[in-house]
Amino acid sequence: MSEPDRNIDFKQLNGITLAYLGDGVYEVFIRRHLIDEGITKPNQLQRKATKYVSAKAQAGLIALMQEDQILSDEEDYFFKRGRNAKSYTHAKNTSVVTYRFSTGFEALFGFLSLSGQDDRLVELAKWCIKQVDSGRVVYEK
Repeated sequence: MSEPDRNIDFKQLNGITLAYLGDGVYEVFIRRHLIDEGITKPNQLQRKATKYVSAKAQAGLIALMQEDQILSDEEDYFFKRGRNAKSYTHAKNTSVVTYRFSTGFEALFGFLSLSGQDDRLVELAKWCIKQVDSGRVVYEK
């Protein structure tokens, strides 16, 4: 992987662009977690990953972050930028509100990645995994 272009001002990127990156960043944490748990069959990996990365799960996680007041003002700002961004895609199998909250969740992870806040990124990813694994966030089809 090549070194990212640090001339890009991440604070000027729109919420959808941040969410695009954040989706991939969070997904890597989840894939690594599942493999570390010993799950190796592709069908099982995909099915289990949905509990963490579905729009419903991500919307539930961001709601818990707000409830537990674990986000800084800056993190909340980037969540809201993603949540409020104009999207040209539509929600699949979920409500528009859930989809927007999920987009905000992903934008938060994109912001943390682009701003080089790797320790915080790891901290929040581990927190999210713990919430799902403990049953605090429940994915429903």
